[in-house]
Amino acid sequence: MGPIRNKSINRHNQSSNNSQSFGHNIKYFINYIQDFITKKVLTFKIFHEHECYPIVSNILLLFEIFLNVIIINRVRYTEIDWSTYMQQVECFLNGTRDYSLISGDTGPIVYPAGHLYVYTLLYWLTDQGQNIYRAQYIFASLYLITLFIVFQLYRHYSQAPPFVLIFMCLTSYRVHSIYVLRLFNDTIAILFLYLSLLSFTGQKWIRGSIFYSLAVSIKMNILLFAPGLFLLYNEYLNKWNLIKNLAICAFVQIIIAIPFITTYPISYIKCSFNLGRIFLHKWTVNYRFLSESIFIQKQFHIILLILHLIFLIIIFRKRWMNLIENFFNKNNNEKVEHSNDDWHEYPDKNKQMKQKIGQHILMTMFISNFIGIVFARSLHYQFYIWYYHSLPFILWTTSIGANYFMTNICMLGLIELVWNIYPSTVWSSILLHLVHLVILYRLIRYRNYNIDITTITRATINIAGTIINNDNDNKIK
Repeated sequence: MGPIRNKSINRHNQSSNNSQSFGHNIKYFINYIQDFITKKVLTFKIFHEHECYPIVSNILLLFEIFLNVIIINRVRYTEIDWSTYMQQVECFLNGTRDYSLISGDTGPIVYPAGHLYVYTLLYWLTDQGQNIYRAQYIFASLYLITLFIVFQLYRHYSQAPPFVLIFMCLTSYRVHSIYVLRLFNDTIAILFLYLSLLSFTGQKWIRGSIFYSLAVSIKMNILLFAPGLFLLYNEYLNKWNLIKNLAICAFVQIIIAIPFITTYPISYIKCSFNLGRIFLHKWTVNYRFLSESIFIQKQFHIILLILHLIFLIIIFRKRWMNLIENFFNKNNNEKVEHSNDDWHEYPDKNKQMKQKIGQHILMTMFISNFIGIVFARSLHYQFYIWYYHSLPFILWTTSIGANYFMTNICMLGLIELVWNIYPSTVWSSILLHLVHLVILYRLIRYRNYNIDITTITRATINIAGTIINNDNDNKIK
């Protein structure tokens, strides 16, 4: 009986210890919550301190779930392009491979083949496009995934305080409408774009190139990021890896387009990458102040293209020069590249450097896209999400001093106002251009994003080298 009694006593003591430990953990958690509310929430530090990004982003994601459910169930769905997408899919499924013959109610298809594949999947998931309610919930899910990725990028690489995420979620009826009330393909292209940015900032260049090319295969506007991406390839990769990543981008496009380029290649290229496409004046957001006769003129489009190229050169001029120098530099192949494992090996020393490089990558991509939007031939309402989530990143990264707080808020508010005026007016389109030009001026004046990446790379190598040498010295000692 002795051993059995001892076992019973041990179990009782263990149970008692477990209950005490559980009670201690509950008490600790309650104290932590009280302390957090007292020190962070009641003092409003939760909206300003960078360490509060996780809690703010998680609360907003939960809120967005309920908000999207309410929008889907309370706000009337508006048919614009969904039925046309479904008709284009039916043409594809019926065996049509001539792109000029794939069309719907609003016209022929003007998107690359990735668009067809994505909406073919949606066609089957929504009972041949008839179950709009289910489609809305699919797009709500895409919105939440995109928002999660954007929050991660802001958390790790942005200078914007956490309250900016609140504005990003709560202030835009138009963005919610684009996702769950219109079901536009821009939303899917942007999701793949942000997946590529997440990969690039994590030094996963091949994965990022695949995601980027997939985004291009859904909608051509993603090419606005291409000048910035090419600069980043040159700055972070040696010549061999630069060529490899460019080849991957091209290979993805070829693989996706095989059914069409092996049958009607000219038709596919002309329709899916139609650089001469003329937009309808009635849908324009940015050029309502021009007459339709001027708006459709080819000369007007050429002027915008020239201005686009000029400002790409002005803002990135030092880096274009570095690109040319590196191209003729025989030692360029000796450029040291870092994998994601390199960053984890010395997290304390490299955390700040990783953040700077991530910010540099994002700013390069966002600026390249923003310049393209400023000089776009026409902006339609669904195009808002091309740059909506990147605007706070650009504004707070280029901010200098406390006075820029209200300026940034005002600019975001004015842009939101313009995109919610339907139909657009002369004054709304003029106002949009004025705000765009103010941001463009700040980008020209701001120089921190135009840092010499060679210096960053050398600094990182020196940090890593110092740590390795110190480690070796310690081992010797």
